[in-house]
Amino acid sequence: MRKCRLGSFAAIVAGFTVYFLLNEPGTANAMHIMEGFLPAGWALFWWLAFIPFFALGLVKLTRMTKENPELKLLLGLAGAFTFVLSALKLPSVTGSSSHPTGTGLGAVMLGPLSMSVLGSVVLLFQALLLAHGGLTTLGANAFSMAVAGPFAGYAAYKLVMKLTSRERVAVFTAAAMADLVTYVVTSVQLAIAFPAADGGVWTSFAKFGSIFAVTQIPLAISEGLLTVLLWNWLKSYSPGELSLLKRQTKGGSF
Repeated sequence: MRKCRLGSFAAIVAGFTVYFLLNEPGTANAMHIMEGFLPAGWALFWWLAFIPFFALGLVKLTRMTKENPELKLLLGLAGAFTFVLSALKLPSVTGSSSHPTGTGLGAVMLGPLSMSVLGSVVLLFQALLLAHGGLTTLGANAFSMAVAGPFAGYAAYKLVMKLTSRERVAVFTAAAMADLVTYVVTSVQLAIAFPAADGGVWTSFAKFGSIFAVTQIPLAISEGLLTVLLWNWLKSYSPGELSLLKRQTKGGSF
């Protein structure tokens, strides 16, 4: 019965995914930092910063699925959830956009290193299929959404659980924090690449961050609430799989 219900939810998520693939207009500057927007040196820098996390995450995911093949469906569900949420974009600063990220759920279930792989695959598919973001800026986008966001969300989850032991509050905080930190890092990336003529990097960071905050704070709250709903659903119908995943990340393992 649990597998049937989990399969039904996966079918719903897949349906939304197909919808976005067929109906998305596909503007090149729709997702995070658009293709060609960063100077070549900074684009390369963020690629080099991202690659080690991807490599470690790939090792972890390979080991996880080899030891417990039954977790592959939850891995796919976490990736689809990230894909669908991060495809919901709102206009924001030039060369970027605001949107939920969906990485907090995967960070809680799988650990942040695993999300470095799933999140970057999502960004790659969106760059190729939906013209969201781009290949030259994939390293920067992946570092903010697939590395910084999940690590922040995971740390927030662990901290709230340690202080309160209230799992729903911890899941909400993880999802919201993963969302917000993604855009804090994006603001840093844009600020250091395009410092203001008067005030430099800090002035530029304040400008980008304040513009993102208008849409990103309510989006983070909404994403946190939605993630809690999904978490409750998984707790009701797939407790065995969640318990197995929890053992995989026991003891603070990434």
